[in-house]
Amino acid sequence: MHKIDFIADQVAADTNINPKQVEKTIALLDDGNTVPFIARYRKEITGELDEIQLRSIEERVQYLRNLSHRKEEVLRLINEQGKLSPELKNQIQEAKKLTAVEDLYRPYRQKRRTRATVAREKGLEPLAQYLLAGPASGDPRDEAAKYVNEEKEVSTPEDAIKGALDIIAETIADEPNIRAWLRDFTWKKGTLSTKAKEKDAESVYEMYYDYREPIKTVVPHRVLAINRGEREGILRVHIETDEDIALAYLHQQRLRKDSLTAELVAEALQDGYRRLLAPAIERDVRGELTEKAEKQAISIFSQNLRGLLLQPPIKGAVVLGVDPAYRTGCKWAVVDETGKLLDIGVVYPTPPQEKVKAARDTFEQLLERYDFDVIAIGNGTASRETESFVAEFIGSVNKKSLKYIIVNEAGASVYSASKVAAREFPELDVSERSAVSIARRLQDPLAELVKIEPRSVGVGQYQHDVSTKKLEAELGKVVESGVNYVGVDLNTASMELLHYVSGVNTTVAKNLVEHRNANGRFKSRAELKKVPRLGPKAFEQAAGFLRLRDCSNPLDNTPVHPESYSVAKELLSMLGCSLQDVGTAELKAKLNDVNLLKVAAETGAGIPTLRDIIDSLKKPGRDPREDLPAPIFRTDVLKLEDLREGMTLKGTVRNVVDFGAFVDIGVKVDGLVHISQISDRYVRHPMDVVSVGDVVTVRVLSVDLSRQRVSLSMLVQ
Repeated sequence: MHKIDFIADQVAADTNINPKQVEKTIALLDDGNTVPFIARYRKEITGELDEIQLRSIEERVQYLRNLSHRKEEVLRLINEQGKLSPELKNQIQEAKKLTAVEDLYRPYRQKRRTRATVAREKGLEPLAQYLLAGPASGDPRDEAAKYVNEEKEVSTPEDAIKGALDIIAETIADEPNIRAWLRDFTWKKGTLSTKAKEKDAESVYEMYYDYREPIKTVVPHRVLAINRGEREGILRVHIETDEDIALAYLHQQRLRKDSLTAELVAEALQDGYRRLLAPAIERDVRGELTEKAEKQAISIFSQNLRGLLLQPPIKGAVVLGVDPAYRTGCKWAVVDETGKLLDIGVVYPTPPQEKVKAARDTFEQLLERYDFDVIAIGNGTASRETESFVAEFIGSVNKKSLKYIIVNEAGASVYSASKVAAREFPELDVSERSAVSIARRLQDPLAELVKIEPRSVGVGQYQHDVSTKKLEAELGKVVESGVNYVGVDLNTASMELLHYVSGVNTTVAKNLVEHRNANGRFKSRAELKKVPRLGPKAFEQAAGFLRLRDCSNPLDNTPVHPESYSVAKELLSMLGCSLQDVGTAELKAKLNDVNLLKVAAETGAGIPTLRDIIDSLKKPGRDPREDLPAPIFRTDVLKLEDLREGMTLKGTVRNVVDFGAFVDIGVKVDGLVHISQISDRYVRHPMDVVSVGDVVTVRVLSVDLSRQRVSLSMLVQ
């Protein structure tokens, strides 16, 4: 079987996707196509696999190829030692996991000097084999006396036996089948145990000061919390297993009970288990626990990030952004409908200065000059005090449509100090830039948030405790997916936004912006071909995701790919329409009655492509985020003390974690909807019901003023 066929079959089995679909997807990926491009423009080839399925194929293929590469390397290394038997070669080739390959390679791996290594150098390997063979007659010490050698520092038979037992201990510890059995046994029957290094010390880890839980039931976020507690020197962590059962298994595998050497071998088995096997298995199990926990944390962060990025934009609004603070004052920035900075400054309505009147006068002057529609307040330090001032200001002015909203400012400080911000606003200081970011992220969350490292957005769970490399790789895919799902305005997009477009790398994104600056607005997608380093493949991957408003060809402002323009024009002609009719009510009515099978037969286009073309022609320039609920705007402030049990409120989901969802209901702290209060049906994970940015109706269960905590429910009474 050809290697790609083997991988396709294995991936198909692992993902439960048809092997032919997997094989065709692998070919597309190997040809340099991106996942967003394949998901959108190669539906006929993949059988309409969605982006999640395509990502799972991509990841599994990468794992299997890495596994195959490691197998080849291990086979080569063992063969170079002259120890590669046909049986061992077959075992390595048939291994399904990297762990199994490493277990098989372990006995042949070059080791640092160990007690067993020293014993082998002294020529005691045959004695170890003699003891393991379990002779029924003779005296083991007489056999050991044959190995006494003063030059090799084996002074007595006891020295020889001791060295031989060290060899047996290490041999057992390196046995792949034994390690695999003990690892599985520990997973099924082991216990994760934690204790405090200092019992009376106060910390956030107090629930783990004397804690035990079966390994198979430990949830991911608990693993990461325990790991952090251990890393901070507060907890001692241990994996407990039944040693008697483990030793009984080792005896069954290697001990001849009726032999003269049984007692000595049993001693070696116990030493091998306690000194070598148990610590190694503990490392393996904890490593796998951590890997699974990190995978879950990254998955949660990814889904939350997507929800945050795809929050609906507030278009056509002039925004006053406010970055709250105490001592240094509240920085403000006014941006117009396009995000262009109009004005910037600082007011001091919060303690300790509390120059409320001066701040009110400034805001009144700004309102008169720029007629802003909404005030966006960052949710950081002094946010609620600033909110009180803003609510009072709104109530005092004669503009009923004026409202305010609390904006998640996570990452604003990271952006403000970045090279991106310095390039955009070289004349502003760091604190002033953050106010612009807060205003802009209300107007278009996606366009603004792509300028910030994804891990700094702050919508995860223990994201600072996971592998930076893995997190950044996964979050990069999320941003890429979101950007291509929405599409990008080629004539306004920043370099940071453009480089997430399918087929566009950092160099090409820079060249796009430079070409735009030098030659003016792009007038058609065809002009992309004039951009340096944007070759035919990059054009193919990117063109459909780049949009042009107010251009001569309305197809350039749709997701219709240039490769399908001829199909779109033929369809329009069949309906008695032209490009000038795109977006009209008349064309929409005709498109609703299209016979897909007939058009597909006449044009030669696939039905999935035709379906997408029809949707695009109905709504040119459509932003899919507009279908989502608009964010909640407010005119008055709600205090924690105002909340009462049973009160019903609308709120916005700010973060989703394993145990529930945090909802902003307009008070100082986000309330927690525990997983048990999300739905009246069984909920496997909160992500199955809610996402970041969702607007939900909640009921107040309890308010703890002293601990500043609010418990909420989404259950309907």
